[in-house]
Order: sequence, then structure tokens, then C-alpha cells
Amino acid sequence: MALLQPLIDLAEICFAHGIRHVVISPGSRSAALTLAFSRHDGFKTLVAMDERSAGFVALGMAQQLQVPVVLICTSGSAAYNYAPAITEAFFQQIPLLILTADRPPEWIHQLDGQTIYQSEIYGKHVKKSFTIPSDYTHKDSLWMINRTVNEAVIFTLSKPCGPVHINVPIREPFYPSPEENFTISQNIRIVKKIESNAILSTETWNELLNEWDGFDKILIAGGQHKRSEKLNVSLVRISDELGVAVLGDTISNQAGSDNFITYHDVFLPNSNSDKLRPELLITYGLSFISKSLKQFLQKNAAIEHWHISEDGFLVDTFFSLTRQIPVSAEYFFEQVFEKIDYQHFVQGDDSDNIAAFNQDWIDANRKAKAIVIEELNNLSMLNDLTAVNFLLNELPDGAQLHIANSMPIRYVNALGDSSKHLEIFANRGTSGIDGCVSTAIGAALITSKPVYLLVGDVAFLYDRNGLLIEPLPANLRIIVLNNAGGNIFRMIDGPAALPELENYFETRHSFTAKRTAADSKITYFEASDFNSLKIVMKGFMTNSTIGILEIFTDPVENAKAWKDFKKDIAGQWQNR
Repeated sequence: MALLQPLIDLAEICFAHGIRHVVISPGSRSAALTLAFSRHDGFKTLVAMDERSAGFVALGMAQQLQVPVVLICTSGSAAYNYAPAITEAFFQQIPLLILTADRPPEWIHQLDGQTIYQSEIYGKHVKKSFTIPSDYTHKDSLWMINRTVNEAVIFTLSKPCGPVHINVPIREPFYPSPEENFTISQNIRIVKKIESNAILSTETWNELLNEWDGFDKILIAGGQHKRSEKLNVSLVRISDELGVAVLGDTISNQAGSDNFITYHDVFLPNSNSDKLRPELLITYGLSFISKSLKQFLQKNAAIEHWHISEDGFLVDTFFSLTRQIPVSAEYFFEQVFEKIDYQHFVQGDDSDNIAAFNQDWIDANRKAKAIVIEELNNLSMLNDLTAVNFLLNELPDGAQLHIANSMPIRYVNALGDSSKHLEIFANRGTSGIDGCVSTAIGAALITSKPVYLLVGDVAFLYDRNGLLIEPLPANLRIIVLNNAGGNIFRMIDGPAALPELENYFETRHSFTAKRTAADSKITYFEASDFNSLKIVMKGFMTNSTIGILEIFTDPVENAKAWKDFKKDIAGQWQNR
């Protein structure tokens, strides 16, 4: 029998469940796991030496595939370095299968190297955690390992998807001798779970539609959601034909109707809340970016609030939840349109009252868009806001745009439908700055689309180790907004007024991306004014290999431009 046969079979079980991609961080204790997957003909393996980056690369890959990606690391602190990516995957509901090699349990606290408490190391941030036996010979252990691996893969894909951890204690020796061949066991048992799509009964639909009919002011609001043409078709029909207000942050990936509300981040602080307060609020998706929207809906609570989610958690962001409806957004809104459209046809009803509320939202959105465009046209200096606006208008239709947290995602969201031609991704599960470079790399390794990353300098520098992998994807373009620090702290009221701002909050620095680009053999472009940006942009976009465009801006000018932008919008809003 080949060395550590259950681990060889573990790889085959993963393959039988449709897993094809593995991200490996080198280590000794994990050698048997590494060899089990690398010597299997069915996997595409990628080596990433930094586990923190490796976790986010795998997240970016699984985000595109919607199939688990395997992560393999050695024992000790290596496993902890996966934690940021795993927490992000948990709250974004992205499937990962984490395999951490471990010392046998009896060696914990016996002064043995790289030995820590690894069982359930990720706590509540995985859907489930398993530890397999360190005895690989007893028939009961073999039975348990087989069952555990099958169950773990099933859990990653059971809705809602998410990360699952298997801790793998391994005794020495774990390196095969030259004469030993890796051979998969005969008759490995594969256990598959038949997935079913949740639907609502006729009685439930009748109850929901009766409630719907009782309201004139209905608002649909979308949080973070993958681009779905089926969902967008239903939302377009609901908005355009039924006259219902449909709103979404940029990460909702709503597209297809000029009536969708996209400038809410700009106009809600200035609007008449009585006209825009919904009676029935229907939400779907994950997190919302817009603080203005959250505050508006919290202060102007709907009478009824339905949340469409297959998640087991009750999400009550707006203090108004009355129903959680455990079906997919695609199913729910397709059925809503068909049933209400048929009801109007049979009964001869119209939606004039609902359409009037929708028109109030549309009028506010169009007014805000006109003011935003006018304000941007009046800004001639290059700063973060004008740079982002320029970039959004230049990026090609259908490209992916990955956006880092802090100010980049806020700029894009404030610019409304400027990004509607792009597929938007952002790590808003935990909303940290870590891992954005690595996530975009992982995505670009999977998709054939052009992938752009918009990232601040601090987030870029924080995740440079993602660029250590080889080969880097040629379809990736990284845009770094370099304002020499954490510029967001100049934008928010608390730290902006403190004398410690530069040293303890902004963390001012003089680093650039130029040497990082050289080290990673990445074509480098830079710009510090509009003329140079316009000149280099074409070359940056048409370059045949991975590129970095670094845009240098002044942090003081950025803060002033952003605050003046919001102040001028508020002033113009009252005068129109």
C-alpha cells in the first residue's frame, strides 16, 4: 500500500466531487497532502508561499468558479494566516476547502515545533470544522476519513456556500521513498447530496401578494450580489412594467434599466424623507455600502420588510425586518413579476399609486445624476475622485472591476451608474483592506475577461505578497491610487481634527509600486496629472501582459475635493 493512503484517496474524493483547483503553500508536515494533489492528474495546482495571500487567491478563484478551491498548508501559525481570507469567504458565502496539516494531538504543549491548537482554529468563521484521526490504518479510521471528506465537500456547497476546514494530523514518516507509487484505492466511496431548489407554496404566495397589494410605496434594495442576467431581467420588468422602485449599491451588479436607483448615496442626505419612505421594503443580497441608505432606512422604517435570503441568520440591518423568505433572489423576483403581471391582466388593475412612488425615487436619482455630472465637469485637477471618474468611463464594457475597501469603493458607489457596464467585485464580507490584490489575482487566473483592480496605496502595499506567485495572469491590470497614506482618515470627522492624524491614522509613507512592479516583472505606468494619465491610459489598457498604473494624488487636495463635492451637491439640491 502506498504511503498515507487515506490522503491519496482524499484527493480523489475531492476530484470526484468536481473540485479542480488547489492552492498550496509549501511546508514539510503537509508534504503528503501536497503530493496527493500534485501527483493527481486531475488538478490545477498553484504555489503561493505566503498563506495570507494564498487564502485570498483561492477566494478569488472560487468566487469565479462557484466551486470549492482547496487550500493546503503546513502546521502551526501557517494555518492562522489563512484566517482573514476564511472570514471573508464565510461572510461572502464563497466555497473553500481548507486542509491544514497538523502534529498528532498528544504533542500539543510538549515543546514540539509548529504545534498549536488547530482543531476548530477558525471558530465560527467556517461552516463546519473536522479533525480526522491520526491513525490511518484501523478500518474505523478509514471509514471516518472517507465519510468526513465527503461531508466536508458537501458542506462547502450546501446553501449558503462557505468555507469548511479539515484538520489533518500526520505522523512521520510522511515523505514517500522513491520506489513507492501513488495509487488511488479501488472502490473509493463517493457520497453526493442531491441539491433541491427552495420554492414557496401557493398558500405562501397568496399571503405575500395580499400584503403586496396593501401597499403603494414599495422599494426593492439590492446588497452585494454576483452579476445575474436572470435576476436583472426580472428586476427590469418589475421596475419598468410594474412601476416599483429598484435600488442597488454598485456591488449589487444591477443593470439593464435607466430607472434603477444608483445615486442614493448622494441624494438621500438631502431628500424629503416623507416622499421616499417605503411602506414595504424588500431586500436581497449581502452587505450594503451606502451609509446614507442605511441611516435613511433605519430612521424611516418600513411597515413591512421582507428579506430574501437562503441564509439561516436573521439579518435586520434596517431595524424593520418582518419576514425572512428562504429562497433565491432569482426565483423570488421572477415569480413576483409573473404573478403580479398576471394578476393585473386578469383583474384589470393598474399600478398608478405604486408608479407615483417609483417616480419620486427616479426624479431624485435623475436630479442627483445631473448635479454629480455638472460637479465633476467643473473639477479640472487630478485627485482621487476625478481619477476614479475618469477610469470608470475608460474601462471596457464587460470587464471585471475589483475594488479595494476604504475610499475606492466609496468613490465608485457615489458615482452611481458610471460602473454599470462593469462586473463589480469587492471584499465586503469583512470590508478589510487585506487581500484585495490576491483576490483579483485569483479571479484573473480563472476568467478570460479583462480584470481591473482599483486599490489604494496602503491596501496595495499590505498585500504585495500576492504578486509572488508564478505565473501572474496576463489579463490583470492594477490601478493604484497613491496618496501616501490612509486618506480616508482625512474624510471622516473624528481623526481628521486630531494632531495625531498623520502619524497614527494616515500612516504617511513615501513608498511607491514601481520597485514592486520591477521585482515581479510587471509593466509599470505612472501619472500625476490629467495629461499624463490620458497619455498612459491607452498603453496601460492595451498592454499584452499584467500592468500596474500608479496615479499620484495629494491627500489634502483629495479631502478638500471630496468634502467640497458633497457640500456643493447639497447646495445645488436645495436650489433646483
